[in-house]
Amino acid sequence: MQHALMTSLVTLALLHANSLHAQQTKAVSEKPTTATKKTNSQENNRTATTRNTANNRKVNPAFQNPEKPDPNLPNVLIIGDSISIGYMVPLREELSGVANVYRPQTNCGPSSTGLANLDSWLGDRHWSLIQINHGLHDLKYMGPQGQNLADPNSESSHQQIPPDQYAKNLDALAERLKKTGAKIIWCETTPVPEGAAGRVVGDSKKYNEIAKRVMASHDINTNGLFDYASKNVPTREANVHYAPENSKKLAAFVASSIKKQLE
Repeated sequence: MQHALMTSLVTLALLHANSLHAQQTKAVSEKPTTATKKTNSQENNRTATTRNTANNRKVNPAFQNPEKPDPNLPNVLIIGDSISIGYMVPLREELSGVANVYRPQTNCGPSSTGLANLDSWLGDRHWSLIQINHGLHDLKYMGPQGQNLADPNSESSHQQIPPDQYAKNLDALAERLKKTGAKIIWCETTPVPEGAAGRVVGDSKKYNEIAKRVMASHDINTNGLFDYASKNVPTREANVHYAPENSKKLAAFVASSIKKQLE
């Protein structure tokens, strides 16, 4: 009897000790270590930095339309792709004191995007002059699954907007633009240089010829930027875009055309 009682007491003592050990182990495992605290702190800092970077991300100056437009100056709207984005800032400088210069705060892409977004780009502002261009995105080649800048020599590739559809799109754009009552300028598409991915040298000229015919049928003037750029302003090597100093040259030419129309 006494032996059994002693055995029971020993068993209870062991159970109690094991319970205390388990509780202590759990507390230790739940308590963040110095390394864990440091990792959490670093992660929080990274999250905060990412959030602050997103909130304070610098806006492309080309998209910073006039904050205080001069009510005594005409309003000019520039619709175009990255080439026009590249010359927007110097163009505003060229037209300082001449016009309030705006653009959609995006790359306007192909003519199909123009048709889909033109009303929102026009908004309710009174426009004295609108310059528009679509071309480099229309003539570029796409893959069978929509891959951008596909190999033009591949049988599965196709131009984003083929020539016949390009003419139809421009005709519809011209009809809508004329309803604004603004002076309209069609701006020629700039050249495609040798080696540029997803495009063929000479296609800019072909598309410009289509555009010129369509715009002439609507009595819309054409800005001959293609000829000017071909003779005077080189693109980057194997790239349709321009270095900043050459974008300034394009801006000066475009400004001259706009000034003539505003006179």
